[in-house]
Amino acid sequence: MEKNSTTDAVPLFSGEAWFDPIEAGLRERIRGFLEEMVEQEATAVLGRSRYQRGASAGYRNGTRSRRLLGSFGPIEIVVPRARLLAADGTSREWRSAVLPRYARMTKQAEALIASAYLAGANTRRVRRALAALFKGAVSKDIVSRVWRKVKTDWEAWTRRDLAQEDIVRLILDGSVVRVRLDRKATNISLLVVLGVRRDGQKVLLAVRNMGGESEAAWRGVLDDLIARGLRDPAFLIIDGAAGLEKALAALWPEVPTQRCTVHKHRNLLAHAPDALHEEISADYTDMIYATTAKEIETRRRSFIRKWRLKCRAVAESLEEAGDRLFTFTRLPEGQWKSARTTNAIERLHEEFKRRIKTQTVLPSAETAAMLFWALLASGQITMRKVDGWQTLPEKLIPQCIDLAA
Repeated sequence: MEKNSTTDAVPLFSGEAWFDPIEAGLRERIRGFLEEMVEQEATAVLGRSRYQRGASAGYRNGTRSRRLLGSFGPIEIVVPRARLLAADGTSREWRSAVLPRYARMTKQAEALIASAYLAGANTRRVRRALAALFKGAVSKDIVSRVWRKVKTDWEAWTRRDLAQEDIVRLILDGSVVRVRLDRKATNISLLVVLGVRRDGQKVLLAVRNMGGESEAAWRGVLDDLIARGLRDPAFLIIDGAAGLEKALAALWPEVPTQRCTVHKHRNLLAHAPDALHEEISADYTDMIYATTAKEIETRRRSFIRKWRLKCRAVAESLEEAGDRLFTFTRLPEGQWKSARTTNAIERLHEEFKRRIKTQTVLPSAETAAMLFWALLASGQITMRKVDGWQTLPEKLIPQCIDLAA
């Protein structure tokens, strides 16, 4: 009877059919390369090679086996042991700088494991996903241990000195995420501060869980940045939250501030029935994206006159923002696109939530902030320079918008 080759074949994704002579050959070469590298290091320290006679700074003391996990998979290597002689006749054990004493994993392997975790997988999923590559050498405990090392870097980042950061602009916004607090899924706010350097490059300055977006919460974030050396910015872009506005008014009352035009658009729509949303959006877009400050002023007047009659709440909502909705018109036109909104942070929020979607509820509030930072620190999310960065050093022109409609 003819055998069914399909059913008898070893499944590709079982890992059993993954023997590859190229991979096997590379691992052998890597093993030989590492052993030779440590051997050469020992020779240089002792002053003579194995079996060579003559004066020496110490003596060899056998070998030991070491297991190392890298992006090439797990390998067993044999490394020399040695003792170094001191001037007083005592000796101490030699320790390799190439292969540190407690190193069980390469930096590349740690980065790979952390990146898989940051992509939205939990510890068990990371272990399963990397099982074939690492030949089952990655356990749930190893993933957790790598993550603890990431946490150490995170804590150092939250304490770093900001005095040397040439920040000329701040973008501030909050985002709501679900975390587990006291065994219950709870919404918390992550408060995010982006800085824009004089060369136009955006940089993450702070991401903290403060429970909410009150004035006290924002003051806690901003006071910490100032205490670590942050200079007074020349321009602010905010989402319009009342708590944030009060905090900034207390710290930098004279700094020009731009209210996010996207957030205000949402507010306008919230004050009107659905049947009017399309018309409001068209009028608002024509106003905000007009090509000159004078044209924006003209269309603003028309917007308020029209909607005072058609839906007064919409007109009042626009007036509530005041001149802060049009501060961008005081900048060179090349900067208008990047200065009108907090989209730089909104894009980060969207990417962050996309990455954590598989987890639904994060294990803690601290984990949420740390994950946000780590996605940027690991390079999984990158930020480009702001539009019109070449004119950032230029001073703002006087207020252009006449608010008397």
